[in-house]
This record gives sequence, C-alpha cells and structure tokens, in this order.
Amino acid sequence: MKSAVVVFPGANCDRDCAVAIERSTGSKAEMVWHAETALPEGLDLIVLPGGFSYGDYLRCGAMAAQSPVMREVAAAAERGVAVVGICNGFQVLCEAGMLPGALLRNAALKYVCKPIALEITNGQTRFTAAYGDRRDAVMTIGNGEGNFFADEATLDRLEGEGQVVFRYQENPNGSARDIAGIVNAKGNVLGLMPHPDRAFQTELGSADGALVFQSVAASV
Repeated sequence: MKSAVVVFPGANCDRDCAVAIERSTGSKAEMVWHAETALPEGLDLIVLPGGFSYGDYLRCGAMAAQSPVMREVAAAAERGVAVVGICNGFQVLCEAGMLPGALLRNAALKYVCKPIALEITNGQTRFTAAYGDRRDAVMTIGNGEGNFFADEATLDRLEGEGQVVFRYQENPNGSARDIAGIVNAKGNVLGLMPHPDRAFQTELGSADGALVFQSVAASV
C-alpha cells in the first residue's frame, strides 16, 4: 500500500499517523508538506492528521482547507483514492466540502482527552472491513471541537445511506446522534474524531485503530 500523510503547520499527529500506518500494514508513508501542489503518484491512502493546523485560528480546519495540497487531495478523492481525516483532519475535510456537516465546540466547552468506546455502525466500508463481525472498538479522543453538527435532513441521509461509520457509546462532546465518524457518499473519504493513530498496538491501551489502516490495505 502506498500512503501519504499531509503535514500542516501546527499538526502534531503527522508522525504518529506515519508510524501507525507502518506498524499496522508494514508499508511506509510519505510526508507531504501542505504547500505542495502535487501528490506522490499511485497513492492508495491519504491521511490528514490531527493537531492544531494554523493554531486553530478562525475555525478549526478552515485555513488548512485552503492549502494548495488540498486541491490535489480533493482530486485524488474524486478518482477514488482513500482519504482519512483524523480529528483536525476531519475538521479540514468538512471545511473543504469533502464531507457534510461541521465540528463545533464541545458541548461542555472543555477539551476532552481519553479512551472512548465506539460502536462500528457500518462494518462494510473500505475502512472497517477488517473488523469482521466486531461491532465495538476503543480508540482515544483528544479534541475541544469535536461536536459533529448537521441539519436533520443531512443526518437522516447519512444514517439512511450507511454513511455513519462510528458512533460513540457514551457521547463525550455533544455530537449529533452520537456520531464519531462518517464517510462520503462514494465511501472512499472517512472523517473521524477518535484517533486510530493512538490505538494501533496493545501497549497503547488498544490495537483497534490498526484495523482502520489494515482495512484500507486489504482493499488494495
């Protein structure tokens, strides 16, 4: 599997993502600076990492969504390349219009960082197939603006078309309908607030996140 991790100013999980991909799949990931106007050829996976791109000024992910490389990320997604946005990366995908909805301040107005139990609501996506019959997972969250919001019609569509992929078992931030992760209509762009890059081996408390990367690897 050929992967790339986009590096934005203020991102702090880019190396974590690269290590998680390597340890989970045995393949290396290239680091791509946000100002690049081209991506490596032949990519199977592009990851937008967590962190605080541009210091989270304006709105989380809003400035990063305007980075030159995002035009290429959007074009790659149109071609069917798998794209994963984790935490801040999820915010970037929403701001770039690649996923519906928005991420708001947590309902309690506090930063939340802890392991969280998730329900796998769609185990047949490119990102969850490796979970098999499992319908639960544990990953770590770390966000102050992880409160997923969309209008009722959009939420109904996401649920009705199987685009809700992960759901919180206990909602930590006020997200609508306990949504923790969604995919686009084509099924090749995933945004999730929990960090699979912080849960890819048992020494981290959970290895459940590794299955996200392994699912993509198996699909290619």
